Amino acid sequence: MIPQKPFTHASLIVLMTIFLVSSFSPQAATADDNSQPPRPNILIIFTDDQGYADLGCYGNTKNKTPRMDQLAAEGTRFTSFYAQRVCGPSRSALLTGRYPSRSGGWGMPADEITFAELIREVGYQTACIGKWDVSNRKPIVPRMPLAQGFEIFFGALGANDSGRIKFHNQNEAAGETDDMGSLLKLYTDKAIHYLEHQRDPDEPFVLYLAHTMMHTIIDASPKFRGTSAGGLYGDVVEEFDFETGRLLDKLDELGLRDNTLVIYTSDNGPWNQPAYTNRKKGHPEGSIFWGEAGPLRNGKGSCYEAGYRVPCIVRWPGHVPAGRVSDAIFATIDFMPTFADLTGFEVPQNRVIDGQDQTKLLLGQTDEGRESFRYTNNALRVGKWKYLKAKHSVPKYARDLEREEVEELYNLETDLGETTNLADQHPEIVEQLSQRLDDMVANSSRKQDVKR
Repeated sequence: MIPQKPFTHASLIVLMTIFLVSSFSPQAATADDNSQPPRPNILIIFTDDQGYADLGCYGNTKNKTPRMDQLAAEGTRFTSFYAQRVCGPSRSALLTGRYPSRSGGWGMPADEITFAELIREVGYQTACIGKWDVSNRKPIVPRMPLAQGFEIFFGALGANDSGRIKFHNQNEAAGETDDMGSLLKLYTDKAIHYLEHQRDPDEPFVLYLAHTMMHTIIDASPKFRGTSAGGLYGDVVEEFDFETGRLLDKLDELGLRDNTLVIYTSDNGPWNQPAYTNRKKGHPEGSIFWGEAGPLRNGKGSCYEAGYRVPCIVRWPGHVPAGRVSDAIFATIDFMPTFADLTGFEVPQNRVIDGQDQTKLLLGQTDEGRESFRYTNNALRVGKWKYLKAKHSVPKYARDLEREEVEELYNLETDLGETTNLADQHPEIVEQLSQRLDDMVANSSRKQDVKR
């Protein structure tokens, strides 16, 4: 046996020196770089009825959107991102991480749990500005933002279908307006005011900015009206681009750019139907309503891609890869568990959470997203395949008068516009997806999963 040398004071100094040198070596720094990133602030910019192809970075050649195009260049642009097909259900899905059949849509119950409630438990400040739309468009206090996790609220409880918006400041009525062209700037001003004056600069925040535009009765401010090549809708898109740029500039000015996760997306596809039976104020007779779906079929309310697939851009400098385009399946229901991972809260255990943690996808650590997405009770996507049941319901927002009452199967990798029904060629895939959809629907009721 080799005799052991006695442990001396000099030996201790040598060991400490070795430890300190190794701790600050390039290898140690690399290990730190691969660790969980710091907790970010979160800014969600949520538009209403904005088409998949309204922005330049999504292929539009008429609307000038330099700030959104710049945001896409600075972050990751997602091309298979899904919301829901209409407004209230889309918002309840985003807030809870649950499909609307569970989370309630326009009538979201007070006992639903939002990411705002959970993120406050880990030290975040929360603010909601703009369109709420999950309390049946009524001032039902237990279902309004302050009772659902937000400390600050200014905005409208519903949409602008009547051409008038009624505001609430916190839980109190705060006036109204019929000037739809004032809303983009108003909500952006409120968001900037929050960043400058209402938040504690020493604590992280979530700011959920849900614009009323581009919903149905659109208008732009005098500064932008009549200035675009895309008509009135193009004017609104370009004003949105400008106002979003103001908000992003404020992040820079306040030193918040590098530690803020910015998410831009929309609640559903464009209200672009030419044969709407009850024309809304502001729509000329015989006109196609608003918004562009690009290569996608149909629009808001439809089970086809243009109803659900929406633009989504995510930026977080140094963490979310810049200039990246991802076709991974990703959805608003994924925000709840993703925020949980990034900020440290626990997702609820007493109910089904349909969303999946997409942190690795956002950070560029994987190219894989969701394996499947259920559009509604009538449609399901699994990988490249999309299945639609026969006679699936189509709300008043979208009419496809040429649709045959048959089961449908599309390969979205080769037929993004859903033009060629392959159901007869692949009966085995139809059978598999039909059964899988039936099983999912049978287990999608809210009554089945909330444990009181």
